[in-house]
Amino acid sequence: MRKVYLVGFMGSGKSAIGKRLSYYLKMPYYDMDQEIVRREKMTIPEIFEKYGEERFRQIETDFLRNFRDEFCIISTGGGVAMNPQNRKIMRKTGLVLFLDATFPDIWKRIHKDKNRPIVQRSTKQELEDLFYQRRKYYREATHITIRTEGRSLKQIVEYAAFQIKRLKGE
Repeated sequence: MRKVYLVGFMGSGKSAIGKRLSYYLKMPYYDMDQEIVRREKMTIPEIFEKYGEERFRQIETDFLRNFRDEFCIISTGGGVAMNPQNRKIMRKTGLVLFLDATFPDIWKRIHKDKNRPIVQRSTKQELEDLFYQRRKYYREATHITIRTEGRSLKQIVEYAAFQIKRLKGE
């Protein structure tokens, strides 16, 4: 296990948990969306607008295939697990943790976010439908599910760190 991938719906806490987990375990942290923005020299909304979602999803797969080979934590984009190829790559190259948040918690975090193209063009009901549609893919990708409801960031980080250390044999 070289990489730890955090998967889950947008707003499930992947970035917040990833940063704290990185500090806690003293492992490098990468936000997949930020890495894509840096490499493509465009924001996610700009990539969607210029090239469409299909091209963006291909960029995500290229990232998973080619990203540096080191012990690290990667928070993935909310849609990355939809692609069977991506699920296979993540399971083969690392430990996949699914941050399983409830839709009401997610809605509170994302509904005003201008950097989420899908949120801007969807109704609350459409997003909730997408949330439930994607959950099965997160489950297929994951090795360990971490339920986040009613837990503090600290509790989630400590549990994730415990699982990572356990699997590394520490």
